[in-house]
Amino acid sequence: MEISVLTALNQGLMWGILAIGVFVSFKVLDFADMTCEGSIALGGAITAVTLQAGLHPILAVLFALLGGAGAGLITGLLHTKLRIPPILSGILTMTALYSINLRIMKDRASITMLNVKTLTSGLTDALVNSGLAYKYSVQMSNMIIALIFVALVIGAIYWFFGTEFGCTIRATGMNPKMCRAQGINTNTTIIVGLMISNALIALAGCLISQMQFNTTVSMGTGAIVIGLASIIIGEALTGKKFSFWARLIMLIVGSILYRLVITMVLMIPGFNTNDLKLLTAIVVAVALAIPAIKGGAKPLIQKFIGKKGGNENA
Repeated sequence: MEISVLTALNQGLMWGILAIGVFVSFKVLDFADMTCEGSIALGGAITAVTLQAGLHPILAVLFALLGGAGAGLITGLLHTKLRIPPILSGILTMTALYSINLRIMKDRASITMLNVKTLTSGLTDALVNSGLAYKYSVQMSNMIIALIFVALVIGAIYWFFGTEFGCTIRATGMNPKMCRAQGINTNTTIIVGLMISNALIALAGCLISQMQFNTTVSMGTGAIVIGLASIIIGEALTGKKFSFWARLIMLIVGSILYRLVITMVLMIPGFNTNDLKLLTAIVVAVALAIPAIKGGAKPLIQKFIGKKGGNENA
């Protein structure tokens, strides 16, 4: 039970970085980017090959960031230069990335990284030497590394979108026509925004691969739904009136809550894991329906309060 909860927390932190990347494209830039499922697998593929080559894990992180940024660049160019709609641009890049990822992984659908040095290897060994059980050492080292990267990502994103150029990206998402009227090159802001988004998503893939010691070419399947679920849950807890800083933090909280819910459901005796995607879709649908449910319930509550108040006055 404890290991399952720790694993859910770690996965929530890692996938929370993906949620921030999806948030940048979908919410900040208002660009329905479907590249996500390809770029997260790209980050994992680059990481596996880099680590197996004996290179330092930090280099794997840097290469994954560059690979993800490249994927975002392609999607941005397809949209801005070739005038392909946002969703279709992302789908085209995502489809191409499947073959590219297989090429990177040398035509292997899965790569195991049990005997390579990862970001957590040294920390895990230190915790084991201190007397902590191996299974807990792995989870604790994963959590420490995940917290460090989450803090770095939130700090960097908060700082960047507070700069002048970051504000132009946010303005592009809010009102592109007004931005163009002010002389802002919205093509550039869209491309840079997509590069940042997919770089973060690839970073998530890099960290997830190192945490699970395994990379598969299909690891991105359903990633966009997971990212959106985390965003929806996080925004349901905060609302749009909260500061940008708080919204970023709540994205991580939303991702953790999503993972905890999934973990608890998987622990139910007799639950068929084939129904996991169905469960995910139901969770997202319910989260999306919360505003409508609140809006529909409000008149009923007001009507009830009004009748009760009228009876008391009578």
